[in-house]
Order: sequence, then C-alpha cells, then structure tokens
Amino acid sequence: MEKVTLTDAELLLLGLVAEMPRHGYELEQAIEARGMREWTQIGFSSIYFVLGKLQKAGLVSVEVPDGIKARKVVSITDLGHDVLIEQTIAALQEYRPTFSSVLLGMVHWPAISRDQALEALNARLSSIDDEVERLESLRRLRQPMPDHIEVLFDYTDGQLAAERNWIHTTIDYMRSKP
Repeated sequence: MEKVTLTDAELLLLGLVAEMPRHGYELEQAIEARGMREWTQIGFSSIYFVLGKLQKAGLVSVEVPDGIKARKVVSITDLGHDVLIEQTIAALQEYRPTFSSVLLGMVHWPAISRDQALEALNARLSSIDDEVERLESLRRLRQPMPDHIEVLFDYTDGQLAAERNWIHTTIDYMRSKP
C-alpha cells in the first residue's frame, strides 16, 4: 500500500465515517455535538470538499439511496480502514510541531516598546485564563465523556498551563533586563 498522509480534517472525517455510514449533515452534527472543533479546524462548508478528496483517494465510497442526491451516504472502504488505523497510530506516536502566533510576536519584540510588549503578554495571560474558563465550562456541559475525550481536555489544559507559566517567566525575565 502506498503511504497516504491525511490532513487533520481528512483523518477526522474518515474516523467518523468508520464509526458508521453517514451523510454530510450527520457528520456536521457529530462534530458539533462532540466539540471536535476544539481540536481540529473544519468548517461545515469544508466537509463535502474533504469527503470528495477521500472518495477520490478510494478511502470512502458514496451511495445515493433512492436517488436522493442530497442524502449521499458515505461509508469507509477497506483501504480507508487500513489508512485510518495507520494514520491514527502515527498521530499518537509522532510529534508534530505547531506554531503559535506568540512566536512571531516574540521575534518582532524589538518593533514595539517594552511596555507595549509586556502589556501584550499580560493581555495574553488574560486571554488564556478566559480560554481555561471556557473549556472548563464546556467540559462540565459535556459530562459524562468517554475517557479518550476527557484526556483531550486534559491535554489542552496542560498546554495552557505551560503557556501561562512561560509567559510569567518571560515577563519576569524581560522586566529584570535594563
């Protein structure tokens, strides 16, 4: 089998179709109900485009029951199932760097005054606190959640805590410089 690399959106939809055959609107409902946009960027309008790519790659098949074109039902193929397993394992075991806008802000720190930069980092702290609160509220609303979903929230909490710690350390360091 030729190595296939899926985008995050493709892997998300392939996994949802693997659970059971679905049409596009059902996929949107599952994404929304499970809060999956917290971890993957996919808009409603992108779902059909991504499904078309998966179909072209032979990873899903599309049936039109009773000739109702609006109700195209998407199912995973054997190849799609093999790729889903391979890509899920790769996603779990391989580190892939992500790039935060804060890195660009730090690169361009000299373009603004120290006070502006420190104020911006303090505002980012406030933004992180708001996000932690929003996620905790979302987490409470979605209880009970399966363990594999619960740990997604834990992962995000850990990232936010690490960024909060980094910001505090950076602010202290930058304030101590002459």
